[in-house]
Amino acid sequence: MNDETILNNLIAELKRGTQVLAVLGQLHQGRYGYSLLQDLGEKGVQIEAGTLYPLLRRLESQGLLKSEWDTTETRPRKYYVLSPLGIETYASLLREWKALVENMEWILKEN
Repeated sequence: MNDETILNNLIAELKRGTQVLAVLGQLHQGRYGYSLLQDLGEKGVQIEAGTLYPLLRRLESQGLLKSEWDTTETRPRKYYVLSPLGIETYASLLREWKALVENMEWILKEN
């Protein structure tokens, strides 16, 4: 394995750890998968459709999201929004994220 491959794998690991928080942070209002994918990409969070859709289903099965089909358009779309548990969980994860960032900045400042 060359240095570039190792670095790319480590970067992918870092990003994977932020995907749940990024997705939950976008679902305070109902969103369908493709629009969520586009908005995250515009905000610099690159996530593949093959990763996002299973993640949405998993978060829904965990009770963090609610979904509803909109069949008023020509193409039916499944909209996702945070459940009450999802709102609580997002707030907790956000607090943890902020503490983690603060700790990492303190640790990395030493170098």
